[in-house]
Amino acid sequence: MRLRSFFALVLAVAAPNVALADPVADFYRGKQLKVIIRAAPGGNYDLYLRLLARHIVRYVPGNPTAVPMNMPGGGGLTSLNYFDKVAPHDGTALTMVTQTQPMDQALGLDKSGIDMRALNWIGNMSGENSFLVTRRTSPTKTLEEAKQRETTLAATGAGGSEVMLVSILNQFLGTKFKNIIGYRNSPEMNLAMERGETDGRITTNLRALFTTHANGADGFNVLVQVGLQADKDHAGVPVLRALARQPNQQLVFDFISQTMALARPVATNDGVPAERVAALRRAFDATMQDAEFLTEAKRQDLDISPWTGEELQKTVTEIVNTEPAILDQIRKALESGSTSEERKN
Repeated sequence: MRLRSFFALVLAVAAPNVALADPVADFYRGKQLKVIIRAAPGGNYDLYLRLLARHIVRYVPGNPTAVPMNMPGGGGLTSLNYFDKVAPHDGTALTMVTQTQPMDQALGLDKSGIDMRALNWIGNMSGENSFLVTRRTSPTKTLEEAKQRETTLAATGAGGSEVMLVSILNQFLGTKFKNIIGYRNSPEMNLAMERGETDGRITTNLRALFTTHANGADGFNVLVQVGLQADKDHAGVPVLRALARQPNQQLVFDFISQTMALARPVATNDGVPAERVAALRRAFDATMQDAEFLTEAKRQDLDISPWTGEELQKTVTEIVNTEPAILDQIRKALESGSTSEERKN
């Protein structure tokens, strides 16, 4: 009887520990969370992902250690290929995908071979609009003036979001923008404007751009913004969706605006167990509300207007599954609407 009572006591003590066991926490405990960054240090992608990496690990069960890894090149393809083909598909890798990647897949322009719908989307850090700006001294100060003269814009790679947007603007609005490609990151593109190498650039972070200039916002002209609605701080800047004059233009502008709204989309790989995906999504959501995180983001002039992973997953799927007739219009624009040349070192 005493032996039986002893075993009953042992089971009673052990039972709560079994009930409280967390396989997700057990998996992440002692692990490294690889945070794969598509840009060189100092750019917007780098700033956003390093900020996320510093804080999200506090909310991931098991508290893994975050390891940021910069892999610039190929308009984001270098990092994306590493993420897909080298990084483990077990929930220990995060990356911020180039916002046009789902659109590239829809249009048949994707060079990665990765189905964006199959990735597990964790959340979008910012739905901030894209803005086309020129330096204040540029002769091009409005969209109308951009229709009259060639206006050069600093860009990263030929497959970047800047090139895509310029193609749409040139084809449907008659502007004469020209991409100068080969800049590695935002600081290099900002410097190109300052030196007069280019007239301007496209950015999703006006606040960070303004802080780099001695005259702040007065150092730039903001010609157009692209997003689902006008940014509350720049309500007077024309919104691309409002410039459509024909039904086909409206469909195209709506599509590109939805794409550009994916400003900072974060994903983990396909094949990750559902419970780990759910844990990463909830950790992301908690991070986006964290006071310390938000204070640091404000200090760096980083917009935080998050979407949940579920919202982002739905939007990416909608973009990839866009109606063929709309995609045909965009393909024509990309074929004839953009001119580019390599930067001169």
